[in-house]
Amino acid sequence: MGIILILSLVAFITGLSIYFLLTSRGGILLKSLVTKIKCQWWRLSFGKLNRLGSRFSKTITIAAIIMVAVIAGNSVSAQVTGSPPVSLKSVSVPEPDNLGDFVKDKAAAIKLGKTLFWDMQVGSDGQTSCATCHFHAGADNRSINQIAPGLLRINADRTENPDIIFNIGGAPNYQLRKEDFPFHKLSSDSTTVVSDSNDVSSSQGVANTKFIDVIPGSPRDLETSEPDPVFNVGGINVRRVQPRNTPTVINAAFNFRNFWDGRAQDIFNGVNPFGLRDPNASVVKAENPNQLKFVKVSLNNSSLASQAVGPPLSSFESSADGRTFQEIGDKFGQIDLSKFIFVNGSLDNILSIGGTKLPRLLGQKLSGLTPLGKQVVHPQDSVLGADSSYPQPGLKDKTYEDLIKDAFKPEWWNSNKLIQVDAEGKRTFVNEPDNFSQTDEYRLLDYNFSLFFGLAVQLYESTLIANDTPYDRFLEGNTTALTVQQQRGKQLFEGKAACIFCHSGLELTSASVSNVKNQRLRATTTTPRTVSDKAFFNIGVRPTLEDIGVGGQDPFGNPLSESRVAALGKFPLLFGSSPNVTVNPNDTVVADGQFKTPGLRNIELTAPYFHNGGYLTLPQVVDFYNRGGDFRQQGVLRPLGLSETEKDDLVAFLKGLTDERVVSEKAPFDHPQLFVPNGHLGNSMYVVNDGTGKAADNLLEIPAVGKNGGKGTPNFLN
Repeated sequence: MGIILILSLVAFITGLSIYFLLTSRGGILLKSLVTKIKCQWWRLSFGKLNRLGSRFSKTITIAAIIMVAVIAGNSVSAQVTGSPPVSLKSVSVPEPDNLGDFVKDKAAAIKLGKTLFWDMQVGSDGQTSCATCHFHAGADNRSINQIAPGLLRINADRTENPDIIFNIGGAPNYQLRKEDFPFHKLSSDSTTVVSDSNDVSSSQGVANTKFIDVIPGSPRDLETSEPDPVFNVGGINVRRVQPRNTPTVINAAFNFRNFWDGRAQDIFNGVNPFGLRDPNASVVKAENPNQLKFVKVSLNNSSLASQAVGPPLSSFESSADGRTFQEIGDKFGQIDLSKFIFVNGSLDNILSIGGTKLPRLLGQKLSGLTPLGKQVVHPQDSVLGADSSYPQPGLKDKTYEDLIKDAFKPEWWNSNKLIQVDAEGKRTFVNEPDNFSQTDEYRLLDYNFSLFFGLAVQLYESTLIANDTPYDRFLEGNTTALTVQQQRGKQLFEGKAACIFCHSGLELTSASVSNVKNQRLRATTTTPRTVSDKAFFNIGVRPTLEDIGVGGQDPFGNPLSESRVAALGKFPLLFGSSPNVTVNPNDTVVADGQFKTPGLRNIELTAPYFHNGGYLTLPQVVDFYNRGGDFRQQGVLRPLGLSETEKDDLVAFLKGLTDERVVSEKAPFDHPQLFVPNGHLGNSMYVVNDGTGKAADNLLEIPAVGKNGGKGTPNFLN
């Protein structure tokens, strides 16, 4: 009987092993269990979470069974065929459940999104597009005028305390050098701090200006230069630099929330990045062409749309201060020139501070600008090639109005009525403009421009998926896709180096929709418990008060941290669901200094690294993790004890996460021509005034590339 029992057990384990090893679902379960084991080990080793005894023992028991099954399964695996292991290609790109309520033609919406993403005319200056900061592997490789001081620093009482002193280079418009990195320098034995800077290596946006109006037929808005106490050289304004490093948009479609601090919400409200957090966000829907109504919209799996509508209105990134999305819509729409007026008078009589309650000028609708009218589109562009006017700039026979109507259902753009907005922001549906200078009237198409912009850009960015890396091919069964050294690095990544604790799943980030959607909060088993937002960590890159990340607030006074929202009892109100963890009064909620975990594909292409851009190379990054971070007392990391060989192996594995299509800009990573501001004429001591109080740009051409790719662009500081 004993022998029969043993044989039965072996048969059961063998069958289990075959299920785990040779089926897609089994492979996913196996990876999940192995990840759980490693996460438990990481927690125990680093002492952040304890009292896991019984749970950990159960996990080890399961792991032991699986290991026996694997050993048994190996003896028969050569004789059984089945589905290959899964890679990122097997992960569906998240999409709104109700997308069909808005989008009529998805391919047309992608075309609109790619056009808007790359069009320099979107910026107030007629020069700045989304792509201006995302043209190299979805990120930014510029190195002149790319430094910002520590503008996000706060005091211990949470009052603002921005640092406006440039430590790296001493002034704006500085040319970064390799020797400037890392920004936190240690002695050769890592025991002494040699130098330290709270500066941020990021992306230049626009100069400090105030929005006045749009100008018919011009890609530039009417604006006036405002003195900038920080970003100036000799009193001449230079382009501002954003206070956090630019992350890549490639694979960003998998993120549950976007931006480093997670403020771009999973739910898109059609207006701004804040989802249900904004109680007043609404768009307008036509029940029929003569009947309009204000409606609230809610599209899940849409943090990219939420993210997309932020920069076009940011006075740091691409807009004069005070511009609205309706005015961007006007810029690409049509105008009755007889009703266009300029207002003469002081700026204070035209704009309110920060662009709130902005009085819009009557009839402000631009004559149709040619989409991509300043840029050549390659005739073999994978999305836009058929519409290219090559060798002339722009798209032929298409206006933005045409592109919107092709992509979206008519109830969002087709109406005979106008939406009137008065000086106090009150909105009314009218048949005709009232010719009063303190009100604006918008067509439905113009009023809903933020809805079109966000969804179209999201659908385009959702095509930018890098899933053909050596790592992905290795997961699919090509055992030679990774070198022997890279395979050793993979084992370290999943084991001793504990990278997989944060960079989990096939997306290589715990911030993905599949990882977060149903488990948005994580809690320890300690007493008292510690609760925090899943996929957000403080790894000790900088002191916490220099940038509190997800510990900040939204414009409505609510915490960005979902854990803190849960502690206030406002989770259902702001997110439309219940939290997976009930936060009790005696729980400790941790949020300050935590940032979203990025994905890792193409990481060798996207230097500089971390939210402050303070590290230049992958070996520097691995050294950072190996010593447990730079400000260990404030972060969760602990030293890893990797040898020099192991560190080299880990770097080699990270380079195995590069999709060569991204390097050569093959479809879907091909793009139109782009001219990016690359610092200013002059240097950090002197710049040339362009005649308006702003420094003259030094423009860098990024040539148009078709679906077959090209030479690509060099990596940062190469």
